[in-house]
Amino acid sequence: MAVVLLLLIPLPFLLYIAAPQIRKMLSSGVCTSTVQLPGKVAVVTGANTGIGKETARELAQRGARVYLACRDVQKGELVAKEIQTKTGNQQVLVRKLDLADTKSIRAFAKGFLEEEKQLHILINNAGVMMCPYSKTADGFEMHMGVNHLGHFLLTHLLLEKLKESAPSRVVNVSSLAHHLGRIHFHDLQSEKFYSDGLAYCNSKLANILFTQELARRLKGSGVTTYSVHPGTVNSELTRYSSFMTWMWWLFSFFLKTPQQGAQTSLYCAITEGLEILSGKHFSDCQVARVSAQARNETVARRLWDVSCDLLGIPLD
Repeated sequence: MAVVLLLLIPLPFLLYIAAPQIRKMLSSGVCTSTVQLPGKVAVVTGANTGIGKETARELAQRGARVYLACRDVQKGELVAKEIQTKTGNQQVLVRKLDLADTKSIRAFAKGFLEEEKQLHILINNAGVMMCPYSKTADGFEMHMGVNHLGHFLLTHLLLEKLKESAPSRVVNVSSLAHHLGRIHFHDLQSEKFYSDGLAYCNSKLANILFTQELARRLKGSGVTTYSVHPGTVNSELTRYSSFMTWMWWLFSFFLKTPQQGAQTSLYCAITEGLEILSGKHFSDCQVARVSAQARNETVARRLWDVSCDLLGIPLD
């Protein structure tokens, strides 16, 4: 009889009833650190929405001076005011950063370095997902250009400040999708073959390889770096794909909230004692397995050199 009654209940209603329990089961991993951040300076890219917004809010709540590095300054200002009101921290600042344009990245870095004497936390959070084939202002395929090369350049430009401010940390938001990624050096800009899904996966793999090579190069500097999988989060990241938007809506009952999705980024940014794990990948606030491709040191070093060449950065 109970089974018959269940069959008569509309599926959306069943999803609504079960969603809190399922979401809780799928969203394990909470940053429990009580570390406070007065006097610390943080930069969060893509902080005007989703995971970035929640990450910035939590850093501000702990007393940090937080820069919201956003492409849309108007939206950023609204978020900054919201965070200021909720946290009581007035040191929440908005600066324009378009990761699809190296001129914008250099302008942001120049302005920040002129404005601030320290930088303790850099969270490379912004990204695009499954957008139609397009190129950045510098001719890079959009996923690789924004998700990897844009953050690669930003980190490079702020690296000396991070070293001067040590101990400091760099957190790169990647994805479980990196398992499907490959770095095709013969077609890094996807000009010979393009799949929006695979392009995203490739860029997320690049995030992990960048993190590992950066950790190797920064050993002993006091700057540590981590890549994270935030989980499957209900955010605006799928705005380019009508199919993904529909799927996201269908399963939105079970997705992590942006606040839940920000937990691992926060964990890697502030938790004490993680220094020995620099270069590692995290999910649900613990070290996570990465693909064989993501463990390939040769590919990581080559990607570093190719990225420097594309961005006009002198090789070490």
